[in-house]
Amino acid sequence: MRYSNRTIFKKMGYLPIFVSILLLVLQSCGTQQSLPVTESSDEISFKFIQLNDVYEIAPLGGGLYGGLARVAHIRDSVVNVNPNTYMFMAGDFLNPSLLGTLKVDGERVNGKHMVEVMNAMNFDLVTFGNHEFDVGEKALQNRLNESNFIWTSANVKQITSKGKEVFMVKNDIGNIPIKETYILTIEDKEGDRVKVGFFSVTTPTNPVEFVAYGDVILEGVRAYNELIDKVDFVVGFTHLSLEEDKALANKLPDLQLIMGGHEHYGMLVPVNNTIIAKADANAKTIYIHTLTYNKKTKNLKIDSHLMPVDDKISSSPKVKALVDKWNDILDKNIKEVISDPNEIVFHAKPPLDGTDSANRGIQTNLGDIFTAAMATSFNIPAQAAIVNGGSFRLDDMLDGDISSLDVFRVLPFGGKVVKVKLKGSLLIEVLEYGKSKSGTGAYLQRHNIKESDIAGWMINSKPIRINDEYTIAMSDFLMKGYDIPFLKADNPGIIEVYEPIPSEAAFDVRKAVINYMKSLKPIKK
Repeated sequence: MRYSNRTIFKKMGYLPIFVSILLLVLQSCGTQQSLPVTESSDEISFKFIQLNDVYEIAPLGGGLYGGLARVAHIRDSVVNVNPNTYMFMAGDFLNPSLLGTLKVDGERVNGKHMVEVMNAMNFDLVTFGNHEFDVGEKALQNRLNESNFIWTSANVKQITSKGKEVFMVKNDIGNIPIKETYILTIEDKEGDRVKVGFFSVTTPTNPVEFVAYGDVILEGVRAYNELIDKVDFVVGFTHLSLEEDKALANKLPDLQLIMGGHEHYGMLVPVNNTIIAKADANAKTIYIHTLTYNKKTKNLKIDSHLMPVDDKISSSPKVKALVDKWNDILDKNIKEVISDPNEIVFHAKPPLDGTDSANRGIQTNLGDIFTAAMATSFNIPAQAAIVNGGSFRLDDMLDGDISSLDVFRVLPFGGKVVKVKLKGSLLIEVLEYGKSKSGTGAYLQRHNIKESDIAGWMINSKPIRINDEYTIAMSDFLMKGYDIPFLKADNPGIIEVYEPIPSEAAFDVRKAVINYMKSLKPIKK
């Protein structure tokens, strides 16, 4: 099996898209591309375009990278070269996104924008990511019903009053069960057919009451074994951690390709005879896999290229019109808080870590900045600040130029910052509770609060005394008893809760963060 250097497209970034596609074709045409002048009659060649972990439909970084209208243009260009081209989304696209938190006609969007755009892009197959279930059972069902593309999963079931059942797509045709596997039949110009089987499994990192997860390895192996005698070869189509993908590959030595998601950065990892491919999140890159199957020898060759999606790539007019429609809705909502959503307010080097796994388990540099902003967002600053890590909804890295819009992406629900005067005994109890919830949304990001093995919890490098009083900035979400049930205004350890006035940045936590970022240092050009 031959795999090309992933850096090829980085060197091609300045070329127009049609030249990029042409070079892709020429590089693989010797034995892999189905062009009439080079293709053996024994071979059939086809292309798989892979995306994963896409939360935003529009370009990011001030328009520098990403954008599903650009991806649609790439797909159309590849189809013009090889009609046997198919597009896949390896999970995590309904949530999280800033647009998804908005309400349109009284109903939260919850991924409706993503399905509408993906329908226009002609996706062929998708699977569940762990974030698909964040939108809730009702919204997920609506998104399934609206989808023109096919869903598949071998280990995700819906918990109903009858037990564990497969999810259903309910539309004008009727109730269509989501199948555990999928078979794609590809026909060449001679009328010969190749059958490709797909099985999908999703990591169980987001437990919700309406979803049952089967064991990813057991269910993956079972689905593979059910497929293998029905098809010419099988492809893994997963949303797993890299370690889970490796374990699955070790169990299936004849599996040659896993198109996966979850990690958010591009990789091509060999495990025995298997290659695990994952693109960068938010369509910063996409994988283009060229597969060539010899109908006589049954030999499969795979050539995988990681292609950057940047501002040098044109946009599909049809898809861009949909993206613009949704962006107009977003722009209108954001401008109710700030005047210029695209203003660059900070330059992040190194990147700010907005991933769920980090902010729900360790103190991050993103948590440092956001909590410092909260503490200083009042006319009279607070001594320290805390915020639940689950309030950061980005699940991605912020790298380079950071705009006001990016801050909204991290904190899409907004809310006020409140200043709470409380007893040291309650503050220690809150901090201990947050520490005990490591790995969940209740874990606390902190400013000016540290823990010492000798002195315990400290503020300003001094131990917190149980009978002293402290003023702590925190989200109004926390003060409503969410995530920390005993942290409410009626707790006897609460002395006073100060609500910000409209002229204070604390009146909207996002404005507080934007103002603080601007104050840190000049923006690098």
